[in-house]
Amino acid sequence: MTQSVEAENVIRLIGVRDTPLSVDEVYNAVGAPGAGGIAVFVGTVRDTDHARAVSALAYSAHPTAERELRAVMEKVTADFPVLGLAAVHRVGDLDIGDIAVVVAASSPHRAEAFAACRRLIDDLKATVPIWKHQTFTDGDDEWVGAC
Repeated sequence: MTQSVEAENVIRLIGVRDTPLSVDEVYNAVGAPGAGGIAVFVGTVRDTDHARAVSALAYSAHPTAERELRAVMEKVTADFPVLGLAAVHRVGDLDIGDIAVVVAASSPHRAEAFAACRRLIDDLKATVPIWKHQTFTDGDDEWVGAC
């Protein structure tokens, strides 16, 4: 089986959305009969950053974000024996406590699922063109590049 066909079967869900994210949707997307482990990471909006109180947060994405996310996921499929991968990231205005990103990986064994999930979220944050704009309670604001 070629890498692209294998990746097509393994990459089950990709999204950059302006609507609330569902942990259940992501979890259910990666299920497989041979999965002995499913690792899920959920990133939420926190009320502080670097000891500063956050009052508002918004994410923006470049039009190529989903394509770049697929490339990240293809690399994970090449490096780990994953059975399913899923990743969704929210854009737009979010409130404290909202889910900003959900990623999941399933593998025959838990160690592989954990490692693949960690690589997926780390590489997403490092390379996918999604940016965070946060406003602090003191009125100051900043852009934080996810890549």
